[in-house]
Amino acid sequence: MKKVNLYKVGLTDSLAQEASLYQGLYLARVSVQYKDLYKVITEHGEIHAEISGKIGFMAKNHSDYPVVGDWVMVDRYDANGGNAIISHILRRRSAFERKAAGTSNQNQIVATNIDTVFICMSLNNNFNLRRLERYLSIAWDSMATPVVVLTKSDLCDDISTKLSLVYSVAIGADVLVTSSMDHNGNIGLNKYIYTGKTVAFIGSSGVGKSTLINRIMGEEMLATKEVGAADKGRHTTTHRQLMILPTGGVVIDTPGMRELQIESADLSKSFADIEELAANCRFSNCRHQREPGCAVQEAISNKILSADRLSNYQKLQNEMKYQGMTSRQMEHEKINRLFGDMGGMKQARTFVKEKNKRR
Repeated sequence: MKKVNLYKVGLTDSLAQEASLYQGLYLARVSVQYKDLYKVITEHGEIHAEISGKIGFMAKNHSDYPVVGDWVMVDRYDANGGNAIISHILRRRSAFERKAAGTSNQNQIVATNIDTVFICMSLNNNFNLRRLERYLSIAWDSMATPVVVLTKSDLCDDISTKLSLVYSVAIGADVLVTSSMDHNGNIGLNKYIYTGKTVAFIGSSGVGKSTLINRIMGEEMLATKEVGAADKGRHTTTHRQLMILPTGGVVIDTPGMRELQIESADLSKSFADIEELAANCRFSNCRHQREPGCAVQEAISNKILSADRLSNYQKLQNEMKYQGMTSRQMEHEKINRLFGDMGGMKQARTFVKEKNKRR
């Protein structure tokens, strides 16, 4: 069997040094994640693996389990003797993380050790600036470099207008335009993809991630579907997976996300324009509503800044503010936000009484 050069799939000297601390174990990278089973890439190829009892016992939340992109230590390098056992997860250089779907307050790591995150958004009915801002906030926080990839340009009648809107929110990030109809539509991505680098494709269902990856791979590795009659995306990828590119480096494909709740985010980068404006407000604690001397509201009046962008910025701030709070703490914080600046204790008590009556 031909040996795999792990440096070509993202191994670094610091990771190799960390791995050397675990005598009698072998270095591997998680390539596929199922419910209770994994695939990992070792020097001798891809094999199945499962977590050790210790990892399962010590895990307190989702992020304590291995995910696609992780470098791990396993007890064997080939399939002889059954599934390999994952005993340790090495330090993560980057992690794209969101709040787990549903009512859980736990976070969910989508993929790790990524160099570049391709945030895919189609130029047809999937186009949504507010969702893009959300993706960018998480991507900057992940420690990877975000690149906005606009797909299905052949279905857009006014590319220049939409491109201008994207540039207004994708501050500091490169923006690429692609088309599934053009067999050379993926060329712009190539400068980010080379030996030793890891790229991940993130985005909603049906935006064309799988089509782009197939072009990069040079073969039909992933199933694709046409969008429905209502121009809605359909799920094709059902689980996360890491693939070695024929030209070197690796690509991580992820299932489309129906919702993207924020666990943590870097708003200082994704909303750098608002934070720069806020520095010029008359009051340091300005909430950018009706305060005199608000530079942010002045920018909105002068059509320099979109009111929708400010609203989304404040919405994401509130989401982060409430993370990890109990329902009682969240309610108390919301009451303070609604009535605190007016000294409205009577209004606050009325609000609580009316809410309790409806329960």
